Amino acid sequence: MKKYISRFHYVTQDMPGRSHVQQVQIACGAGANWVQYHCMSKPEDELIDEINEIAEICDDWGATLIIANHYDLIDRVDAQGVHIDDIDADLPTIRKIIGADKTLGASVNDADELLKLQSTGVVDYYAYGPFSSTLTDDSNDNAPLGFNGYRKLEKLGISIPVIAAGGIQLDDVEPLLQTGIDGIAVSSAINLVADPAASVKEFYRKMY
Repeated sequence: MKKYISRFHYVTQDMPGRSHVQQVQIACGAGANWVQYHCMSKPEDELIDEINEIAEICDDWGATLIIANHYDLIDRVDAQGVHIDDIDADLPTIRKIIGADKTLGASVNDADELLKLQSTGVVDYYAYGPFSSTLTDDSNDNAPLGFNGYRKLEKLGISIPVIAAGGIQLDDVEPLLQTGIDGIAVSSAINLVADPAASVKEFYRKMY
């Protein structure tokens, strides 16, 4: 059965002065209905405690919780799925581990990889990027796709939702949606501004 994939993915990040829990409280309170918990700085026991605390917030607001990369924790936390950043990950094996009922998303950087992933039949959505330069993932040295990179997808016959990701700002939303992509993922444009709640609301206003 085809899974629901939100058009707007809010992504937490490691940052001074605001915990992941606080980030999710703000985002969900402002209307975010899809949260990706993206933390690479804590040991496993702290991750589990924090994910479950965030899961309670998401449950209260009716938001979907996806955890980034830590698929081995899926049976120990209340999350609806996993997002994998590693483009070389063994996604068929990860699918077997998390089960058919959980959502599986994957990051991809070029069209050939996108088609390769689609052929596996195990991924529910793709985060395709970076759209532009991004402060969130300094390990990603791929050239930005820009608007033209997403327009080219129309010729590839992609049948699974494609979420634009990487350095997206408010002014990019409308022209990005015109390229035919299925949604966007945003982190720094919300987390690093003075009023993140207002930023979430503005993104939603432009999306819907």
